Amino acid sequence: MVIKRMLSILLPYLLFLLALFIWQRNLIYFPGKQSLARQQELAQRLNLELWPAKESYLGLMSKSTMKGSKGTVIVFHGNAGSAINRGYYFNALERLGYRVIVAEYPGYGARSGSPSESGLISDGIAIATQARDDFGDPIFLWGESLGSGVVGGIVHSGKVPIKGIVLMTPFDSMANVAQHHYWLFLAKWLIRDRFDNLKYLHGYSGNTAMVIAEDDQIIPNRYSLNLYDSLQCHKRLWSFKNADHNSLPLAPELPWWREVMHFIDEAEQVISE
Repeated sequence: MVIKRMLSILLPYLLFLLALFIWQRNLIYFPGKQSLARQQELAQRLNLELWPAKESYLGLMSKSTMKGSKGTVIVFHGNAGSAINRGYYFNALERLGYRVIVAEYPGYGARSGSPSESGLISDGIAIATQARDDFGDPIFLWGESLGSGVVGGIVHSGKVPIKGIVLMTPFDSMANVAQHHYWLFLAKWLIRDRFDNLKYLHGYSGNTAMVIAEDDQIIPNRYSLNLYDSLQCHKRLWSFKNADHNSLPLAPELPWWREVMHFIDEAEQVISE
């Protein structure tokens, strides 16, 4: 009788764990999707173009991008929406003299495919390589939330020279954050796309800026700060009070944008000021 009762509880739980394991990517990735024609229309409204070509685009870039820029910043966005929702990066960083590419993930926007850790990282390497071929050095990477794991994977590959990186609301590993939210379901052990930034960024020596929101409930600060403490490079932290994961101050005229780019581009000057 006791065994039957235990099985009546345990079996549904195990079946639920199996379902979570099979469909877990539906709980991680929330892509905003558009047709190619719609993507082109939305981009034109914002004075953006599909880069490097319409039919095989990898991201968005401003039509007014200057040729003599200080370098190229490639932004890898978070897990929801798509590149078209990240216009604030163009507004903030182009005025500082940088060329900006907001990368689009496979399965997001009008791109085909489906997102996964290996797919996003290999695609990110291809994007960084293409940008370097098109525009030369220096290349900077900016990772927003999920994008911090993509940036970590690109850096870890060692395939593209990167001058500096920005990690905005990052995590030490996706597995740790998943376990925080879904501890009852053994998420740390079931998750396949682990995005282990502790491993990816171990030994990285480039200048690294980290931006966090003090009231972040999606990626609690302890996971960001654990990553920050592990970094062995020249690093600096920006922490915003009264901000959560989705309410960081993003107005383009705010001084922190310049401070961050100044730090990762010319760290020695920042130290002496």
